[in-house]
Amino acid sequence: MDPVFELHRGGKIAVTPTVGLDSREDLSLAYTPGVARVCEAIAADPSLTREYTWVGNTVAVVTDGTAVLGLGDIGPRAAMPVMEGKAALFKKFGNVDAVPICLDTKDPDAIVEIVRALAPSFGGINLEDISAPRCFDIERRLDDLLDIPVFHDDQHGTAIVVTAALRSASTLLGRSLADTRVVVSGAGAAGVAVTNMLLAAGVGDVIVVDSRGVIDAGRGGVKAELASRTNVTGIRGGIGDALHGADVLVGVSGGQIPAEALERMTPGGAIFALANPNPEVHPELAARYAKVVATGRSDFPNQINNVLAFPGVFRGALDARATRVTEAMKLAAADAIAGLVADDLRPDQIIPSALDPRVGPAVAAAVAAASKI
Repeated sequence: MDPVFELHRGGKIAVTPTVGLDSREDLSLAYTPGVARVCEAIAADPSLTREYTWVGNTVAVVTDGTAVLGLGDIGPRAAMPVMEGKAALFKKFGNVDAVPICLDTKDPDAIVEIVRALAPSFGGINLEDISAPRCFDIERRLDDLLDIPVFHDDQHGTAIVVTAALRSASTLLGRSLADTRVVVSGAGAAGVAVTNMLLAAGVGDVIVVDSRGVIDAGRGGVKAELASRTNVTGIRGGIGDALHGADVLVGVSGGQIPAEALERMTPGGAIFALANPNPEVHPELAARYAKVVATGRSDFPNQINNVLAFPGVFRGALDARATRVTEAMKLAAADAIAGLVADDLRPDQIIPSALDPRVGPAVAAAVAAASKI
């Protein structure tokens, strides 16, 4: 019997009561008539919803199934096992309750309106596996509309952990972020967010490459704006041209990067090849050209895993009753993650394990503190 299918039989999450319902008195307090008093109190003061319902500890995990893992547009039903898994991770690593919501529409207007209408039931919205560039507009619009945190994990969760890993790697390599040249291979949701956060963290030179080559001023839309803040030396061409003299490669594209391109990097740098299940550069090949190597896989050292970020980010945001996740909160999360290995840095340990029980509380505390700045 296939253990994967056996584990998934009946789903991976369930709803359980937090109060006893064993007597008539229990029923009268938890439901009618007692519940009416709580309803009246909330009607008079809606802010009490966070204190007297599950809203203060619950997020919606929302997808349209258009960019699921490395599987692509497989639809909302096939996306459900991933969303259930995400909800389980929220509970395990952040003690946050999460509800998977898989929408049978790809229309950004419809997605925004549905989530807006559902928002009173939740303390936060975690957008998941929504394809680019639609995901950027959907998140921006919901962030403007709602007074609760909206967080697209494929963008910002990845960016937080990459930034944490780069902080550690830079320390290990004896380089400052300001003097580091980073090439980001991929300009989808993760690539754009990683680029934005690395710039916010102080990286001096970021070059972004997509399937058409180095992104420069000739591009349109989101990529034109990205070009205005990257590629400060005006490099043109493909991945090999971008990697000439680069200190760090961050792969978030899924495409393969040849050895001859890697040969052009500055020796002794870092390669983060994060595509799953097949990294852009196999770790054994990457180790020939870089001192520090990371992947998105659990069977190699230095796994860049979003679970290091999103449970603690939402735990901290919910605890602080934040209305949004700010850049300062994301940078604080990255610093907290990096800080957990600061005293024990080595090439095969630039970030903590996804199973390290210190991570969620550390990230939550940092995010909650940053929300008040």
